[in-house]
Amino acid sequence: MPNKRHRDKRGGTRFRATDRSKSFRPAHSVKDLLGRLTPTLTRVSDQASAQTFWHQWLAGQLPAALCQHISGIAESDGTLVIYAESAAWSARLRFAVQELLGELHAMQRDIEKISVRVLPRQ
Repeated sequence: MPNKRHRDKRGGTRFRATDRSKSFRPAHSVKDLLGRLTPTLTRVSDQASAQTFWHQWLAGQLPAALCQHISGIAESDGTLVIYAESAAWSARLRFAVQELLGELHAMQRDIEKISVRVLPRQ
């Protein structure tokens, strides 16, 4: 009498024969994947260099005690957004930056206003 197949085991062979013609091939090579990421990486590096530029410029214009509490700088749609560590530093920074708006506009025409927001450091 043949052995009964256990219900928890599936039927079929234990090892499958491999067919080399149907082997797994990746849809894209690493070169293709990195090629698609190039615009994204370029945008990120441009934003990082712009942030470094604005941080250095503000360090030359503002008191050192105030610059230490800037947590980030971003430029978007004609607005320079400066992030401060806390609401108290944001208020101080807002008053100090309003005096620099004329110099900023003379240096770079495409920036029309400055916005100061709170972004705690992590």
